[in-house]
Amino acid sequence: MPGDRKGLMMRRIDAVPFIMVLVMSAAAVMGVKANAADDYKLGSDSQPKEGVPKGKITKHQFKSKVFANTVRDYYLYVPAQYDGKAPGAGAAVMIFQDGHAYVDVKGQFRVPVVFDNLIAAKQMPITIGIFINPGHHMDKPKPKSPWRGSNRSFEYDSMTDQYSRFILDEILPHVGKTHKLTTNQRMRAIGGISSGGICAFSVAWHRPDAFSKVLSHVGSFVNIRGGNDYPALIRKTERKPIRVFLQDGAKDLDNRHGHWPLANQQMAAALKFSKYDYQFVYGDGGHNGKHGGAILPDSLRWLWRDWRNVK
Repeated sequence: MPGDRKGLMMRRIDAVPFIMVLVMSAAAVMGVKANAADDYKLGSDSQPKEGVPKGKITKHQFKSKVFANTVRDYYLYVPAQYDGKAPGAGAAVMIFQDGHAYVDVKGQFRVPVVFDNLIAAKQMPITIGIFINPGHHMDKPKPKSPWRGSNRSFEYDSMTDQYSRFILDEILPHVGKTHKLTTNQRMRAIGGISSGGICAFSVAWHRPDAFSKVLSHVGSFVNIRGGNDYPALIRKTERKPIRVFLQDGAKDLDNRHGHWPLANQQMAAALKFSKYDYQFVYGDGGHNGKHGGAILPDSLRWLWRDWRNVK
């Protein structure tokens, strides 16, 4: 797998200890010196390539009514191939929570660069990216870090349909005023890291008619606001038409809210039990975007693998 130093193949992880031992044993047999944990590197698809058209990134601000008295920054990525003139359905859409982390072309994910390369290679559709930061209450001082938006945990970790209403009733109509966006759920994806990961899953869980693809990096499927209930809900609820990609690492968080690696393994086991279309890639990383960023191009290829057949 390009960019993944251990060559972890994308697969459903049924026996994590076996996979980890297998990787370590292969390295020992080949006489390869083991690298330090969490030492993931970005591959060529995460780097700008000569001759590949570059999309445009703009920054905006939005005041929400669904989340009253909150304001947030968001970023819009429009690929070079988009002209808004094609007849029929609009451009595909992918939304990212904690958008500042994903839109940064020098950060751990570099989504605009990956989008440029994959769209040019026709490995994903012409996709408009919407990168949304968490809301902050307007009567409070603006935080120095976008991670510290005062409404972040309420928006992201809550298991209600409020955030899905925010996306569908406010953000998409707002962006749709200037850009032609698809309404086909099979051409819409949503992702995020940590609490943004469980938020992405919640949106698709509540509204599978609007979003069919989920990308979660080190997702917080723990008991912050009841997210640890998802594995049981997945097992006991009729399967929904959602495609899910999970990434996590053995050195993810372990605190009073729960054990993130075990929580993600429980999610994967529940998705398998209920016969979802899913992938779970488990590495040795911590609570960050290093591993997720390294495998992002392949993650997106997997999520969008059948986009040409969507009608």
